[in-house]
Amino acid sequence: MAVAICPGTFDPMTMGHLDIVTRAASIFDTVIVTVLVNQGKQHMFSTEERLEMLRIACAHLPNVEIDHFEGLLVDCVRKRGAHVVIRGLRAVSDFEFEMTMALMNRKLDPTIETMYIMASMEYSFLSSSIVKEVAALGGDVKCLVPAPIVERVAARCRGEA
Repeated sequence: MAVAICPGTFDPMTMGHLDIVTRAASIFDTVIVTVLVNQGKQHMFSTEERLEMLRIACAHLPNVEIDHFEGLLVDCVRKRGAHVVIRGLRAVSDFEFEMTMALMNRKLDPTIETMYIMASMEYSFLSSSIVKEVAALGGDVKCLVPAPIVERVAARCRGEA
């Protein structure tokens, strides 16, 4: 059984994230979307909120599991019995950072491969930071985040929840 890990902060999940997860789910038997818990970083949404939004947004994908981890990604990958890390790439600027991370992960565990999935053109500009900024300024985020979580994201970014 082919298992892949799709890690990220997902603060909040965007349509770009959902696109990558959906496409990965068509390739692998199981895709585990896992939220990085970084106590040193300030997030808009708590870990539990991010996990809940991911569960809601990915509910239609039967082979996708939602989880979280702290520490090294390679430890998470090993623990879950995976050998592939899925990462989305939006632009060339993403590649340098992603390549560095993939090479470090391979140094720590040579059995782990990183697979890049190119962002679909309509999401190549999209990031969680942009979503938060647009929503905070009163912009419509309906086409930027999965439909079931639009209101929650918009309200939090406007400081209402």
